[in-house]
Amino acid sequence: MENIERVCQFLKDANTYYLATVDGDQPRVRPFGTAHIFENKLYIQTGKSKDVAKQILANPKVEISGMAAGKWIRLSGKLVLDDRFEAKKSMLDAYPSLQNMYSAEDENTAVFYFEDATATFCSFTDAPETVTF
Repeated sequence: MENIERVCQFLKDANTYYLATVDGDQPRVRPFGTAHIFENKLYIQTGKSKDVAKQILANPKVEISGMAAGKWIRLSGKLVLDDRFEAKKSMLDAYPSLQNMYSAEDENTAVFYFEDATATFCSFTDAPETVTF
């Protein structure tokens, strides 16, 4: 399994992961649940009207942490906004439950992909393993 697929599957297995952004000099952390691969890039989704999207646009460096099956991941990198209809549609097709709040045509739907990402898989029993994509 490719590194990006492994990271995406881990985030899906975690179901809920936590995304950290920066708001001025204050860290902000909130739960997220989307993880999707489109055109061999790892995407997440939110709304442009939300503070999280504004924080990402102001400072695209983020970090994610999540747990699944007694292990955890730390994923850091830069998020890049992809405003293309195709990227939004792919995400919303993968998460039909979001379609009652977002659409690929609406201006509020925001999908971001990771660039220069580093993921570290950790547990209390194994040595940490780091991958990049």
